[in-house]
Amino acid sequence: QVQLVESRGGLVQAGGSLRLSCAASGRTFSSYAMGWFRQAPGKEREVVAQTSWSGGSTYYADSVKGRFTISRDNAKNTVYLQMNSLKPEDTAVYYCAARGDSTNRYYISTYSWTYWGQGTQVTVSS
Repeated sequence: QVQLVESRGGLVQAGGSLRLSCAASGRTFSSYAMGWFRQAPGKEREVVAQTSWSGGSTYYADSVKGRFTISRDNAKNTVYLQMNSLKPEDTAVYYCAARGDSTNRYYISTYSWTYWGQGTQVTVSS
């Protein structure tokens, strides 16, 4: 069992930056792929970024490429999402997710992920 706890999001102006973190419980964090998803009102939850168990392989949605960076610190059981050049369309509830995986495969569907955090609100004002 893995428990995921996201840091508090917040309100930021367009063009600003925000870093989210997600702390995971358990001793096997390094054997989990980690991902960030988001869900805007009235929309389906979508993948934002994900990183392989080692951090050596990453995936980004086209909408955030070049602006967001996912990273992980296996010694701290934590994954991060650095968000730069934020846009109003980035406004959503952001979720951290985990799945046991020792490959470098990408998993776009929410159904592929086993554990979820409670979500944190990010609001970008124009």
